[in-house]
Amino acid sequence: MAKKAAPRRKTSKRTIKKSTKRATVQKAKLQYIPWNTVEVEDLTPFLQRHFIVGQNMMLARVLMKKGCIVPEHSHHNEQITYILDGALKFWIDGKEIVVNAGEVLTIPPHMPHKAEALADTVDLDVFNPPREDWINKTDAYLRRQK
Repeated sequence: MAKKAAPRRKTSKRTIKKSTKRATVQKAKLQYIPWNTVEVEDLTPFLQRHFIVGQNMMLARVLMKKGCIVPEHSHHNEQITYILDGALKFWIDGKEIVVNAGEVLTIPPHMPHKAEALADTVDLDVFNPPREDWINKTDAYLRRQK
């Protein structure tokens, strides 16, 4: 006669097993954050930003004065740029693209891009995953030149 299998132990959806240890999976927290409570970071005399980090995404409000240049760079993060006010000219994928207020540009991961503010500009950038270089302040390409 075949042996009956032992009943499976139920585990919470919030826990995972790692060898003999148990680790708790972080549950995303609900956050209510007015922009005026988020510290504005001065990167250059022409560039400021502040951002909010969720579990898998980051939302950044970027403030640029006319003439601000964001040097060419790329990152492993997918990016969606929405211009609230002003205009940005992008050099990307061999093209020059002007994105005006009310318009959106999606930038795939690893695609080199550069931008110039054609007017005083407020832009919202969404990144997935969050930009670790921004969080850790290791984004030297954006910061003041000494």
